Amino acid sequence: MKRHLSACFSLLVFAFAAAPAFSQVAVRGKTVYTMGGAAIENGVVVIRDGKIAEVGPADQVAVPAGFRVLEGAVVTPGLVDAHSVVGLTGIYNQPHDQDQLERSAPIQPELRAIDAFNTQEALLEYIRGFGITTVHTGHAPGELISGQTCVVKTIGNTLADALLLEPAAVAATIGSDARKNEKKSPGTRGKMSAMLREQFIKAQEYAHKLETAADDKKPDRDLKLEVLARVLKGEVPLMVSADRAQDIASALRLREEFGFKLILDSAAEAYLLIEQIKATGVPVIVHASMVRAYGDRKNMSFETAAKLHEAGIMIALQSGYEDYVPKTRVALFEAAIAAANGLSFEEALATITIDAARIVGVADRVGSLEPGKDGDVAIYDGDPFEYATHCVGVIIDGQVVSTSPR
Repeated sequence: MKRHLSACFSLLVFAFAAAPAFSQVAVRGKTVYTMGGAAIENGVVVIRDGKIAEVGPADQVAVPAGFRVLEGAVVTPGLVDAHSVVGLTGIYNQPHDQDQLERSAPIQPELRAIDAFNTQEALLEYIRGFGITTVHTGHAPGELISGQTCVVKTIGNTLADALLLEPAAVAATIGSDARKNEKKSPGTRGKMSAMLREQFIKAQEYAHKLETAADDKKPDRDLKLEVLARVLKGEVPLMVSADRAQDIASALRLREEFGFKLILDSAAEAYLLIEQIKATGVPVIVHASMVRAYGDRKNMSFETAAKLHEAGIMIALQSGYEDYVPKTRVALFEAAIAAANGLSFEEALATITIDAARIVGVADRVGSLEPGKDGDVAIYDGDPFEYATHCVGVIIDGQVVSTSPR
């Protein structure tokens, strides 16, 4: 009898473990912001097998029989945080869960974000509860080249479950945060640009030798130069955190000289260089609205996002990174501040959905509610940018991962 019960229990456990994830779900919303077209009043989003199947007005899109149905006042695509360190930084803010910044050397492009990303980090669940389903995360600003970044979903037992893109960018810093003291390099801004230029030239020479030298004459593998060669070929963008206008100008100058794809990050004084940035077509991931206004960011403005957008510069917003608890904010709240300081509701929503997805290279998968894209949806009981509103539902890849109001 005991053996029989044990066998039955084992079969039940196996059946439960082998069951496919629930992915037949529909969402009804009083207003559905698709970010791929006009907002839909009394709209329906149908998700089948993890992908968006249909989107439209309720009188045109029927909910299939047997589908689980969630409802809310406002429905949006799952939110995209354009720059974070979540998953490398942890909720406890103790040395054991802080892998976002390696301080042993100023130039470390070979550091892979995926080798440091923790899918079990509690901060992922925390931000997911506000509707954030995709995060561009990785090594933090603070070293001249601090390492690589990746784009992940905020769910997954393993990296393979979560990963969308890697490397998404190589993270660099031009500014006071990258300055060394005690006669270590780089000690000045001039040295920062010189060191970057030197590494780019070495990477050019390394790539040329790999392509042209005979097999027995090819250089030994160099992980740093391999990554930088990919940057110079345009395969991976260089994301430069720079706040002062002179540092932003240095990043633009290096881009012009070497021809790499550039993403400007933080960019507190970008409003002083609007014409120069616009002329290059370089996108900007604007600093978190509630970032501390000191040091290189002392001249930051709540209106920077609106000014850049008005000029036709593609922008996104971010949760950001600072070296104090909890090392992350919530991108939803940052967009709310931008909406109160010059951006319209949909413009602000775009900075944490479709435009963020475009800048970090995953707009083919996420950022808007369109057939064929991933079934990532955020559901709210009111205006998402109102403080009293709750996120009442989150769906990732067709899986309902949260229904607890937050």
